[in-house]
Amino acid sequence: MKNLNITDFKVSSTIKLKNCNTHIDLKSDEKDIEKALKKTRKALGKLQDTIYAHGKYAVLICIQGMDTAGKDSMIREVFKDFNTRGIVVHSFKVPTDLERNHDYLWRHYIALPARGKFGVFNRTHYENVLVTRVHPEYILGENLPNIKSIADVDDTFWNQRFEQINNFEKHIANNGTIIFKFFLNLSKDEQKNRLLRRLDKQEKNWKFSPGDLKERKLWDNYQDCYEKAINSTSKTHAPWFIIPADNKPTARYIVAKTLYDTLKTYSDIKTPELDDDVKANIDIYKQQLNNE
Repeated sequence: MKNLNITDFKVSSTIKLKNCNTHIDLKSDEKDIEKALKKTRKALGKLQDTIYAHGKYAVLICIQGMDTAGKDSMIREVFKDFNTRGIVVHSFKVPTDLERNHDYLWRHYIALPARGKFGVFNRTHYENVLVTRVHPEYILGENLPNIKSIADVDDTFWNQRFEQINNFEKHIANNGTIIFKFFLNLSKDEQKNRLLRRLDKQEKNWKFSPGDLKERKLWDNYQDCYEKAINSTSKTHAPWFIIPADNKPTARYIVAKTLYDTLKTYSDIKTPELDDDVKANIDIYKQQLNNE
């Protein structure tokens, strides 16, 4: 299998999405890629236990992508070997009335993982500079001061939101949250194939909505908004990774490897040692139990 360098997918300079790969050849068949994923996710699961016991870092994983990019199956397959007590997945839908009565970051802030835990955002706070930018009329529903019409939702407004998101991520990073942001980069042709499969397979029909086709017509708009968002918010403390997503097993493996290789660099993450008093009396505790 081709050796992967995760920095090849990391956004560290200005990118053009049209120049980013949606497919990568790992020089291996699907079976071997799935074996590599299985091995990596097991190692990641063990590392999760250590992070949970260590209790000083939280890990936030943000997953974005166009419809059918494979977000749900990505989460299912990459985190299959995690202890459920150490991971929480949030799938953010259309904001509720309660959520609209707060600022747009509120519902994401209260869903952040505690120290020692992993949190996965399936769609994220970036929807507020993606969907709302393609459909600026949604901003009017937020009832914001000084926003009286779509004309007020201008470049200054979006740049301000990027600044707010950067500040939000910097704040949580400074307080112990390790942030990963993955954009599943799907080609338009592959999205078409996946939508057709949803229609062809009866058991997949429930996933299809006519709205998917309406949003597909706005493909170029979304790509432009993603490009602007990624370029404006990929920071050292909260980097974006652009993952070729036309092949699902390959995309899952790259994400799992990125998580594992990065988290292993935190040399301070170790299983805590027992207190000296407890360690000195282990034999006594064993004797007490054996004598019951």
